[in-house]
Amino acid sequence: MSAFNPLDAALEGFRITRENPRAFGVWVGVSLLISVLGAIVTVLMPAEVRHGLETLRADETPDAAKLIDALIAVAPILVLGLAVQCIMAAAVYRLILRHDDTPFGYLRLGADELRLMALTLIYVVLIIGLLVGVTLGAAMIAGLAAIGGQGAAIFLGGVAELFSLGLVVFVLVRLSLAPVATFAERRLAVFESWSLTRGHFWRLFGAYALALACIAVVGFLALVVFTGVAGVVLLMTGRQLSDLAAIFSPDETSFRTYFNLGLIAYMLIGSVFSALYYAVIAAPGAVAYRHLHGVPPGQPLTAQTEAG
Repeated sequence: MSAFNPLDAALEGFRITRENPRAFGVWVGVSLLISVLGAIVTVLMPAEVRHGLETLRADETPDAAKLIDALIAVAPILVLGLAVQCIMAAAVYRLILRHDDTPFGYLRLGADELRLMALTLIYVVLIIGLLVGVTLGAAMIAGLAAIGGQGAAIFLGGVAELFSLGLVVFVLVRLSLAPVATFAERRLAVFESWSLTRGHFWRLFGAYALALACIAVVGFLALVVFTGVAGVVLLMTGRQLSDLAAIFSPDETSFRTYFNLGLIAYMLIGSVFSALYYAVIAAPGAVAYRHLHGVPPGQPLTAQTEAG
């Protein structure tokens, strides 16, 4: 086992997409297919499902009954989204950890992906419990500090909130290798990440932060370039810049109004970015696991150029 370089881990996603163009092309195609499917679902969405999504997106927190009803209504969409995320993450893990398993761009829907979905649901419950715990703890500290006056309450309340945020980030980073371990070892490895990441918090945090920063910059630049080009095209065709709204907020009443040329172009660009995003976000964990754990029995850990 050896230490890993946070910068190399953060940039691994960009490297594997560059060195494995066929796999990346498959990921882009699947991302486009999912985007089209999402658009079809959006147009054909039943009223109760649309209402459920609006409830979840609302600024005001709904009561328990409304929240449960909304979650039940949108459950198929949530399950589909979870499946897509796990399939794409598993493809990145498979490319890095089982590089010879190449058919269909490393994409599968099997036991590996189902285990990742189960792990995600377990972690959602654990994270909700953690958030509730730290929120209650911060509220109790602020309440006790109020005895000493408003100034003390504000100061200690702020310190408690910062500590709570830091604790959540610390726990998330320490548990971040669980998906990779679950994939590599073909079993639910819920807490193995805690021991694997001991003493490596800052390296992992740096790798994740750099990866997020890089993909955020790429996304921002892509959005700026697309918006600029789309604006020029609209002006050259005698339309107005205000028509850009139809691209980012299309009319969902029918397929004819939804699938305009601008939106189709946006979906194409978005599919490339989505495929790159999954690679950049998933790759650092796989690199860290490979260095901190070593070679799982019987699994080749090579991340070379495309095989086959």
